[in-house]
Amino acid sequence: MTLHPQVRALMDQREALGFPDIHDITPEEARANARTGKAAIPAVAEPVGEISEQAIPGPADDIPIRIYRPTTEGPHPLIMLFHGGGWVVGDLDSEDSTSRGLVNRVNAVLVSVDYRMAPENVFPAAPDDCYAATVWAVEHADELGVDASNLAVAGTSAGGNLSAAVSQMTRDRGGPVIKHQVLFCPVIDHNYTRPSWTANAEGFGLTADGMKWFWDQYLESDADGKNPYASPIQAKDLTGLADTTVIAAEYDILLDEAADYATALKAAGNDVTYTEYPGMVHGFNGVFGLVDAAVEACTEASNRILASFAK
Repeated sequence: MTLHPQVRALMDQREALGFPDIHDITPEEARANARTGKAAIPAVAEPVGEISEQAIPGPADDIPIRIYRPTTEGPHPLIMLFHGGGWVVGDLDSEDSTSRGLVNRVNAVLVSVDYRMAPENVFPAAPDDCYAATVWAVEHADELGVDASNLAVAGTSAGGNLSAAVSQMTRDRGGPVIKHQVLFCPVIDHNYTRPSWTANAEGFGLTADGMKWFWDQYLESDADGKNPYASPIQAKDLTGLADTTVIAAEYDILLDEAADYATALKAAGNDVTYTEYPGMVHGFNGVFGLVDAAVEACTEASNRILASFAK
């Protein structure tokens, strides 16, 4: 399989913007380039019922959130969405397409979380914020108009990492109960030795040097990389976790760790579906209207969430 033509066209557009490699610039420049790139190549934003923003109490500072509501009457299920960007870049706009897609297909209220980012706030600031926001949303179920017994988490890349971390945190801390976790192209392990790190190291968007740079910004020390809330696959116990959908891309350096985590979760007795999308690159799921497989991946994930809610 070669790169899908839609992906190749998208990558050509991104390359034409002329941004330097992320590991050669500052976090502030990386954030500005990410915003500029998203504005220059906009994805389709499906209509939803209502969108609002507010700030909620967090472990350190207030946490900005964005709440997406469907057009139907509630109460609705609840999805917590944690954006990608290597824990360094990204904001509430980063996964707007994915958020809207999940809202419409699951008929759920979705809360997108603008957690603290590195290097200003290193691990475990991000998972702590995401966990706190999840607890807040469940405790404010009536205010949000949700049935918090039907709770899912989702995210792409670092957001997939944070979804996996929060799923472990809620299990370890006695709740709230998460019924499903969707991990799109997730970061799973502070480990650079899997074959896909070599095979897909250059030329497919997220590079090996770029991913190492993100890890360097995020972790205070290599010891933190062994913490399962940073590297979910390094948990000693993977039993009793939420049903899981892992969506991976063929040309992603993170392909093998996503596959390995799905295998490990399944071996521990969890309900797991793993799908590798051929011809795709890291983060393909977020570009509705530009890559058809983005909608396919969202639909697959939504159907899996609904099946878990129906149990």
